[in-house]
Amino acid sequence: MGMLVSVIVPCYNQGKFLNETLESVYKQTYLEWECIMVDDGSTDDTMKIAQSWAVKDIRFKYFYKENGGVSSARNLGIEQANGQYLQFLDADDLLAPQKLELSLDAFSLSNNNAAEIVVSNFMMISIDSKGVYPPSFEFTKESLTFENFLYNSFSIQLQYAIFEGKLFDTIRFSENLSAQEDWVVWIKLLKITNKIDFIDKPLSFYRINPDGRMNTLGIEDNQIKVLGSLKEVLTYEEYYNFSVNILSKYYDSYRLYRKNLNLLKKSNSYKLVLIIKKILKKIGVLKIMKKFLK
Repeated sequence: MGMLVSVIVPCYNQGKFLNETLESVYKQTYLEWECIMVDDGSTDDTMKIAQSWAVKDIRFKYFYKENGGVSSARNLGIEQANGQYLQFLDADDLLAPQKLELSLDAFSLSNNNAAEIVVSNFMMISIDSKGVYPPSFEFTKESLTFENFLYNSFSIQLQYAIFEGKLFDTIRFSENLSAQEDWVVWIKLLKITNKIDFIDKPLSFYRINPDGRMNTLGIEDNQIKVLGSLKEVLTYEEYYNFSVNILSKYYDSYRLYRKNLNLLKKSNSYKLVLIIKKILKKIGVLKIMKKFLK
């Protein structure tokens, strides 16, 4: 009997994708897995779909909880997992059929390196799954370093990797963060291990979902918020350098904004708008337009 892999799928109102996602788990060529489906208080048909899979195959296990966010759902999944390895999977994304098999092979073949994390490449799929596209960015094994994640805002989806379960004995997702909780977990992981193997094959599929959180919230928008989560993880020097790095980026962004604003004010178009505004104000039309637009 092989090593058990726990596939953790947090679900929140993504019933329209869930069947396809769970089907990708069901079709794995590696058979020693369990799928922990954590319903984070969904109001759509997530419960019905998840429970139908639990009836179909006892390897699917359904858990319901009150809505608390993806971090709390993943944390519950970790607590319920029995596997030696953990595979995270968002409810709208997919795994290639050989994802688990090739990853487990990499673990067994990395005796000299004793890999604790195996990362593979990915492809992107359209919202209807009909289009398959190249990755939105390229990365290599050399990209997967603590320094690159911390100082260069580099991050990858958790589903691209399989982790030794023991790494999560002391690591959990920050439930006070609305985004980038996975990036913080990567920082915590890479702080304690650099034993990573890389498979340069697309073994995961990231869905281009306009309603997904990753399309509305990015690392740059949330780095200030994660400072508290990293304070106990980083050394004083790492925390100081990270803080300075963030402040420098925001300062540079502000300078660029001021520069562009000044250029705009000097443009003929801007001056023309000011002239029109003055004319409208003088004849009383501007006040009427403001009321109308309101």
